[in-house]
Amino acid sequence: MKLELKEKIKSINNIRIDLLKEFIESEKSSGYTLIFLTVVSLMITNSALGIGYSNFWLTHIDLSFWNILLNFSLSHWVNDGLMAVFFLLVGLEIEREIYEGELSTIKKASLPVIAALGGMLLPAIIHLYFNINTTTQRGFGIPIATDIAFALGVLSIMGKRIPVSLKIFLTALAIIDDLGAIAVIAVFYTHDLSIAYLIGSLGIFSILLLMNKANVNKLTPYLLLGVVMWYLMLQSGVHSTIAGVLLAFAIPFRKKSDNNISYTLQKRLHKPVAFIILPLFALANTSIILPSNIIASLTTDNSIGIILGLVFGKLIGVFLFSYMAVKVGFSSLAVSLNWKLIFGVSGLAGIGFTMSFFITNLAFNDPAILTASKLSIICASTVSAIIGATVLKLSKKQDENS
Repeated sequence: MKLELKEKIKSINNIRIDLLKEFIESEKSSGYTLIFLTVVSLMITNSALGIGYSNFWLTHIDLSFWNILLNFSLSHWVNDGLMAVFFLLVGLEIEREIYEGELSTIKKASLPVIAALGGMLLPAIIHLYFNINTTTQRGFGIPIATDIAFALGVLSIMGKRIPVSLKIFLTALAIIDDLGAIAVIAVFYTHDLSIAYLIGSLGIFSILLLMNKANVNKLTPYLLLGVVMWYLMLQSGVHSTIAGVLLAFAIPFRKKSDNNISYTLQKRLHKPVAFIILPLFALANTSIILPSNIIASLTTDNSIGIILGLVFGKLIGVFLFSYMAVKVGFSSLAVSLNWKLIFGVSGLAGIGFTMSFFITNLAFNDPAILTASKLSIICASTVSAIIGATVLKLSKKQDENS
């Protein structure tokens, strides 16, 4: 009997490890895809096909029925509809990490949590320093998050000598960043709040939690009610993607069960999110017509705040808070890690892209500011990738020579 129990626990642990590996691999591959599609999108937009390409994303798709109004542009469907599925996957990953991953104990969670806190606070402060009391101060949330796909993609280029513990640290850091960004979106980027719809959405969430408590272990009812919650959240003024995160936290997570529907859904979502949803998001949000004076566009207070926030705010914030946490004794550094590796990953944390683009769309309506912000994100993310990769490469060479 004990042998059977041990085998079952071993099997569940293997599933968890395989799921983490699959998550990292899909995010890494997605990162390569996003880089390629971003370049392609920018080239098409600034070619003779540009006007038609931009107009394509403004095409309306009407799925309304009865009194349910669902008439949105294609880019709106991507940003408010498909990205809710992306946030659902992020929420499921956060849930898994809390139950049995890098956030499951205070000792494990303390370093990436403190590092992420520094990586959110300092970039926001830098942006606000340049933009406080101006029309662009709403952009303070743009440089606070790390793009998991891009960051893991760059890290994978470094080869097999990069320890797995560093990939796990980066993944945990980026996930906590995403959680912080989700909170910022919910609090600071809510428009024209409708209390009735919000109460309705939270009412559905309460029903989902009761279903979880009652051990309802079938995905279908959760997903169906999740769609209703998404629509009510969309109408409430709180960004609809928050519904994806709430649904993830409501779906049961059974640690010692081979019928873990949270695992099942997460596994099913990996590839569609990595190779359909995020690429569509990249294409829909990088149809940027390059301004005639790019330098002027990149040197506004808003652009400077974004660039310095991502490049230096992330690097210094993540590294400094990590260093202080270990030196004070709140956290410990894994045996396979050193401060050169942490510094390199701190640089990679400045790759914002997906979440930064997402918050940009919520923060601004002015086309010129949107274009300048997105160009700033692309430039800053590129510089951060180069800094992080260079530090990690030099660190590898030093380790090989020692």
